[in-house]
Amino acid sequence: MNKPIRIGTRESALALWQAQQVLERLKEKGVAAELVPVTSEGDQDLVTPLYSFGVQGVFTRTLDAHLLSKRIDIAVHSMKDVPVELPKGITQLAVLKRGDWQDILVLNERHAGKDWEELSHSPLTIATSSIRRRAQWLHQYPNHVMTDLRGNVATRLRKISEQGWDGAIFAKAGLSRIGLLPPGAIILDWMLPAPAQGAIMVVRRSDDTATAKLGEWLNDRNSALCVKVERDFLRTLLGGCATPISGHARLEQDKVHFRGNVFSPDGKERAMVEIDEKAVFSHDFGKQAADLLLAHGGDRILTKLRQDG
Repeated sequence: MNKPIRIGTRESALALWQAQQVLERLKEKGVAAELVPVTSEGDQDLVTPLYSFGVQGVFTRTLDAHLLSKRIDIAVHSMKDVPVELPKGITQLAVLKRGDWQDILVLNERHAGKDWEELSHSPLTIATSSIRRRAQWLHQYPNHVMTDLRGNVATRLRKISEQGWDGAIFAKAGLSRIGLLPPGAIILDWMLPAPAQGAIMVVRRSDDTATAKLGEWLNDRNSALCVKVERDFLRTLLGGCATPISGHARLEQDKVHFRGNVFSPDGKERAMVEIDEKAVFSHDFGKQAADLLLAHGGDRILTKLRQDG
């Protein structure tokens, strides 16, 4: 390739960090590349709660348009933001090696040194823009009050003290990648993540055979397998950003272990699934997990969500 590969990315610090990983991997292989920052629709409106947009792909559609109009050659996304059905003309190129997938709680500095188990019994106010996190949190702590939180990572961290909230929930990967992970952050090991959380996805135009070969340098097969299971689970349940669906797959030796759930938005109702299967047979494992969840209470919850929506 004579011209540098144009790598499309959102303009946030986290998105630029993710795109830089792709840039560096390509340069290691002797491929010239450059970043092309683009402002997404989701970055322009920093007030409306994410689940209120009512559509999928709010952070990816602008990059998709740039890709299809050939203003960029590939695009880099936080995979959890990518709709399970890619737009016509766009194909997955690679999934980078997955980072941290867990959620964390960052407390207001006034709570520094306090015991969380004791503090959690108080009527705290916790911030998040995610309906998934909100539902799981209210199930675990029904006496807490949830409030919306928007903005880039640095802004959201600052708002904890500015607004006087007791804490806010973040993806651990996001804070770690740009060096903003507070030392006292609490890992929420009981909270399941959004499908593909912590994974970075690279897409290309379907008809661009020149960029197709880049996938062999960028793709991590184990990470790609696990996030495929999670996204197949989400696809079967017809879920999106406005649906409190969680799922996490991990590969251990020759088996894929999967846990998933769906909640009512208020956290009062829950359906769960936990299964494993040999990795070689995992091409439809995500669908199997979703069907099992539907049969054990998930269908009732999702039907009510659609009726209320």
